[in-house]
Amino acid sequence: MSKPLKIVVAGPIPRDTISTYENDIIMRYGCVTHPVIALSKLLADEGSVVPVTNIHQKDEAGIAEEFATFTNVSLEGINSKEDRGTVILLDFKDQNNREEKQLACMNPIRPKHIKQHLDADAFVFVPITDFEISLSTLKHIKKHSKGKIIFDAHGATTAMDVKGHRHRKFWVDRDEWLPYIDVLKMNLEESQCMSFAREYEHEIPSIYDENATEHLDDLAEHVLKKGVSYFYVTMDSRGCILYHMQDGKVKKDWIPSVKVDKVVDTTGCGDSFAGGLAYGFAKYNDPVRAGQYANILGARRTQGKGWDVFKTAEETEAIREQHYS
Repeated sequence: MSKPLKIVVAGPIPRDTISTYENDIIMRYGCVTHPVIALSKLLADEGSVVPVTNIHQKDEAGIAEEFATFTNVSLEGINSKEDRGTVILLDFKDQNNREEKQLACMNPIRPKHIKQHLDADAFVFVPITDFEISLSTLKHIKKHSKGKIIFDAHGATTAMDVKGHRHRKFWVDRDEWLPYIDVLKMNLEESQCMSFAREYEHEIPSIYDENATEHLDDLAEHVLKKGVSYFYVTMDSRGCILYHMQDGKVKKDWIPSVKVDKVVDTTGCGDSFAGGLAYGFAKYNDPVRAGQYANILGARRTQGKGWDVFKTAEETEAIREQHYS
């Protein structure tokens, strides 16, 4: 019998209050929670999922209750000793665009928080703000573990000001991080935060352009040369692009999206996508298949407000075969 899989998901579990674009109010624990529950359903008795996070003490019981019915989720990586967690307000203006406010700052995840889980097959990092994951943690994993490091760039390209307002930022120190990331995932807007000029004249152009893709090939070449093995850029409802090296050259694959009839809530789609990558790499070590699972989990997240949107491995595989065979 093969060894059970183990996947770590590291980042915040914010206490979210979400105002959807249809003016519904959703209150729940987010971020890490999405990929953890999606992976729990996919792995079932084949493996375990370990959320690694720092939380407020008053959220401990609520978070434990959130995971209570998922028996393969281990809570030993949830730390409330320092009483420093995350609180987020999200106000969606349309299906994809939102205003964000952060009312609490989680203590960063450092090597001491991850050291008991170095036997994991994959590590999924889903920070939402730039201070939540320490670079020393990625370096520690690279040195002491064989597990793949999957990193979502959302945190690295997001900062909060002293009023709690969250803003896009350039990932200026990206080259310090890239050698310690195996699989890098971001959306198109975040990719524009990695592709910055040496100097701007008078004014920096807006990065909010869904048609601005001309920078991607050069960015991908840079990312892969710095040590990343697989680079995914999500394109909202269109799908995602996968870049990787093959025979010394950059190879580009297009993985189309899984279409849905109606979008209920897009919160957690990127986190769920990252979870799908972890599943595809940990179980199959196949970058295209991983991208397909990632698209499926991202699409499934949009389909409701609860956790029933995520399906078993058998049900998810049926979706994959329907859309990608």
